[in-house]
Amino acid sequence: MRFHRFISTILHPTVLPTLGVFLFFIFVSKAIERRLQFIILGLVFIFTYIIPVLLLILFKVLGFIKSVQVFTIRERRIPILIMITILYYLGNTIIQIPEARNLGILFYGTSLSLAVIYLLFSIQLKSSLHLVSMGNMIGFFLILANVYSLPLLPLLIVLVLLSGILASSRLHLKAHTPKEVLVGFFLGIVSQFIVFSIL
Repeated sequence: MRFHRFISTILHPTVLPTLGVFLFFIFVSKAIERRLQFIILGLVFIFTYIIPVLLLILFKVLGFIKSVQVFTIRERRIPILIMITILYYLGNTIIQIPEARNLGILFYGTSLSLAVIYLLFSIQLKSSLHLVSMGNMIGFFLILANVYSLPLLPLLIVLVLLSGILASSRLHLKAHTPKEVLVGFFLGIVSQFIVFSIL
């Protein structure tokens, strides 16, 4: 049980955007000035980790949610709407930086996938946010590998293996059903390709 909670924590949806940007700088755009890398990483960390965590704590204190894990669809509605907005505007900001323009795809795609997840609430489907985040990261690096012929296969293999471990952990913790895990994962991947085809 501890292992599954640990995996769910280190691969949390609020952590993965920062990890994705970090991996982008390591494997894709090494030539970006170090100062600019730190600025972008700081921006992403603040908007996708610090602000969401503070908002969840505030919502819990105000009684809008029972737990920061936001288990129910009702509890997820407002946090997801906020994240859709944050990720969209983060994509808008980063895409203006020529050296890091491709990162805009990651945030637009994640925003799109969360919008679809929100719509799926209408049929009472609570997709896994953990797996949608992993799916977005895999989709993003798949696109970069194909478009720029980058040797990202080892990274993609590791990400797929981590996705499998994460999915297993979410199921073990009874946080989701197999359907919710699969929908989240493939929705994340497909959203990246949709955004890439549009941009």
